[in-house]
Amino acid sequence: MRKYYDIFNGDADGLCALHQLRLARPRHDESRELITGVKRDIQLLSRPALRAARAGDEITVLDISHKSNAAALAELLARGVKCQYFDHHAAGMIPVHANLDAHIDTAPEVCTSLIVDKHLAGAHRLWAVVAAFGDNLVAPALRAAQPLDLDHTELARLHELGDCLNYNAYGDTTDDLHYPPAELYQTVAPYADPREFMIDEPVFDVLKEAMREDVERAEDIPPQFADDSAALYVLPDAAWSRRVNGLFGNRLALSNPGRAHAVLVSKADGYAVSVRAPVANPNGADDLCACFDTGGGRKGAAGINLLPQAQLAAFIDAFRAAYR
Repeated sequence: MRKYYDIFNGDADGLCALHQLRLARPRHDESRELITGVKRDIQLLSRPALRAARAGDEITVLDISHKSNAAALAELLARGVKCQYFDHHAAGMIPVHANLDAHIDTAPEVCTSLIVDKHLAGAHRLWAVVAAFGDNLVAPALRAAQPLDLDHTELARLHELGDCLNYNAYGDTTDDLHYPPAELYQTVAPYADPREFMIDEPVFDVLKEAMREDVERAEDIPPQFADDSAALYVLPDAAWSRRVNGLFGNRLALSNPGRAHAVLVSKADGYAVSVRAPVANPNGADDLCACFDTGGGRKGAAGINLLPQAQLAAFIDAFRAAYR
C-alpha cells in the first residue's frame, strides 16, 4: 500500500497549511504518517521515519526550508519518492526533478498557508487568514480576508487564534509546549471553520490564558538597548521564555513598525535568537541570521537556534548595522 507522509512545521503556518490541504484532499489515517516538531525543529526530512519511504510513496512538506533539507530531499527523490513542497523560507537552489512539485515563494509578505490558499483557489481561506496573522503578516491577512465579509470582532478572534497556534510551537522540546504540534493538528483537523474550533475546543482557551501570562512576564523585562532603529531584549532561561519569545517579538514589531527587534533567550551555552525586521520594511532578517551557524529564516523574521556567548557582541554589532 502506498504510504503518505505529511511533514510540517509545528507553528501556525505549517499547521494551517496542512489543514487546508487535507480539508481539500483528505488522506486515510491508516496510510498517513505525521512528522512535525517544535518550530525550530526544521530538518524534518532527516527524521528516521522517512528511511522507510520507498518508490511510489508520497511526501508533502509544508513550511520548512528547502535549504536546510536539500540533501535529505535529494535522497528521497532519488529513491522514487514523490514530493509536493510548499514553503516561504530561504530555499537555496531548488532542484528540477520529475518527482518534485515545488511551490516556494520567499516574498516577505507571503507565508506558506497563503501559498497553499492560492494553490487551492481560496477553498479554505479562513485558515490561511489565521496562519498569516500567526506569522505576524497582518496586512496580508487582512487582504486575504477582504472577500470573506468578516466583521472586526471576527478578525480579532482569528488574529488571536493565529497567535495562540504560533505561540504553542515555541520551545526547545515538546516538553516546553502546552500541546505537541501533531496532537494540536489532530484537534484542529475536524474543523472546516476556525470560528467553530474556538467555540468548541477548550484548548483554545487554555492557550489564550497561558499566552497572556507569558506575555505579561516578558513585558516586565526592560530592553538591553532600544533606539529608533533597533531594540534587543534578553529573556531568562525558562520554559515560559522559550514559549513566548516569538510572539513577544511579533508584538514588539507591531507596536513599533519602524524598528527592528531581537529577542534572545538565555541558554546554558549561549542564546536562542529571534529577529523581526521592521514591519515597515520587512527585509534582511534571513541574511543577518544566516551569518551565524544554526541561523536562518525568512526576510521579515528569522532566528538562530544557538548563538554562543562568545558571539553575542558580534551579533549585536551585525544586528545594529543591518538596521541602522
